[in-house]
Amino acid sequence: MMIDPEKKIACFGEIVLRMSVPHGEMPLQSPRLDLYVGGAEANVAAGLAALGNRVAMIGAVPPGAFGDGALDRMRGHGVDTQRIARPAGRMGLYYHLPGGPMRADEVVYDRADSAFASRQPGDWDWDRLLDGVGWLHLSGVTPALGERCATATLDAVRAARAAGIGISFDGNWRGRLWERWSDDPAAVLRPIVSEATVLFGNHRDASLLLGREFSGEGAHRRREAALAMLEAFPKLETIASTARHIVEPAKHELAARIDTRDDHAQTAAVIICPVIDRIGTGDAFAVGVLDALLARRPLAAAAQSGLAAAAIAHGVRGDFTPLSRALLENATSTANDVTR
Repeated sequence: MMIDPEKKIACFGEIVLRMSVPHGEMPLQSPRLDLYVGGAEANVAAGLAALGNRVAMIGAVPPGAFGDGALDRMRGHGVDTQRIARPAGRMGLYYHLPGGPMRADEVVYDRADSAFASRQPGDWDWDRLLDGVGWLHLSGVTPALGERCATATLDAVRAARAAGIGISFDGNWRGRLWERWSDDPAAVLRPIVSEATVLFGNHRDASLLLGREFSGEGAHRRREAALAMLEAFPKLETIASTARHIVEPAKHELAARIDTRDDHAQTAAVIICPVIDRIGTGDAFAVGVLDALLARRPLAAAAQSGLAAAAIAHGVRGDFTPLSRALLENATSTANDVTR
């Protein structure tokens, strides 16, 4: 896989505001919420642009201080924002409640009827929005927002496929969003995934889409699930996934894997400690993998690049991870002394 260097990578999705309860506090314990700009596809756009790729964001944010600030944040990472519409409405929000002893992290969404979610499928002019684009990245968050967004996502991948544009899709399961409007998410997702070239997802995504469970453990189960997906969706070429073991809340073990029909690559697991912020780490994984695959690097290098990006993201607060080429290349799982 490779794109014309004159063409851009486009990411389609909603830019949102994240309101985080400070670590070590319960909600409203103090009069403070930490504010970040994020969103699954926006995180990927910012990460890829930070690595020197030509990236455009396709989306919609309302006029006003928050919309302007979000676009400034995207532009600050090198993302082209000219394909972002500015309809009246509100920004999508979500609240992050960090976990602690005996309690897990929690995300609460406030995205209904946002300026992005309220747009009709016909409001997206895909011929214009995909002009000059060589690759399109999307995720399962967008169709989970409602029927209008699901239709727009399907329109986007079909337009991209017709134009010969490569497509990556991250499953990004969001049960709390789906339960608001659909009792059969798999039926919505299957035609979208059927157009994708690269899928970010594991055996759980495969079980959802194919309606079956996969036996065995570890690498065997992941390979079985990947081959089943590649058979079910002939346009798929590559599946990338991570495997996470939570040792304790601030100590995780993470490994990465990439599967094609004829080959696969598996990294060794790394220990991530301390985990500062888990939100956006899957998007960072997608950044590392896509950056390597689009440069035609070997599968093993792409898996390692994705793992390094994801691991680095665990140590950075906020949805965006300010990656750099040097940071990825010098990533190590071994604690080192200060570089001077």
